[in-house]
Amino acid sequence: MRSLLLNSVLFVLLLTTGCTSVYKGLQKTTGDVNCISQFRPQFANTLYSTQVDVTTHHLSGLLFFKQMPDSSLRVVFANEMGFKFFDFEFTKDGGFIKHYILPKMDKKSVVKTLRGDFELALLRPDLQHAQVKRDSNYQYIVVPTAKGNNYYITDTTCSRLVRLEKSSRRRPVVKAWLSNYKDGVPDSILIRHQQFKFNISLQRVQK
Repeated sequence: MRSLLLNSVLFVLLLTTGCTSVYKGLQKTTGDVNCISQFRPQFANTLYSTQVDVTTHHLSGLLFFKQMPDSSLRVVFANEMGFKFFDFEFTKDGGFIKHYILPKMDKKSVVKTLRGDFELALLRPDLQHAQVKRDSNYQYIVVPTAKGNNYYITDTTCSRLVRLEKSSRRRPVVKAWLSNYKDGVPDSILIRHQQFKFNISLQRVQK
């Protein structure tokens, strides 16, 4: 009987913990949501050495960000021999065009995931419905999405970008870090999915 009671209590505790949002303690505050615009990467013709790990698969090569005359941004990933994995375009008005993707990767879920990952890292959110929240250490610019929120996390004065998070209603599903900015461009970008192995690591190639 005691064992049954203990198991029941543990089950309830686990259920309650699993339903609790990790963002529950954030407090709404005043602040300028546009302050995160200073961290938007200023890509022109920027090249990164890139590693992509998806479950048991590994891809490596060069990823090229190219700013187009119409202010759209092309993102092209190919191996060192020039074999192309994908070629995407992010338009000025927030649109997305798939110019090419390797046939083996051409699945709706893969394209959607890659699009979401790069949109997060490009820091081009629609801030119309954004709000500012805080905890004791950080400021969070919270941008609502269809299935949760995107969190752009800075120090309390919004002078340093800590990380980016794409979340469900209760917890982060993707985290990203942009580090060591030089002339408006991060030297390294790391994107990590939290629920399965899907990681993208970029290190800037200096010309």
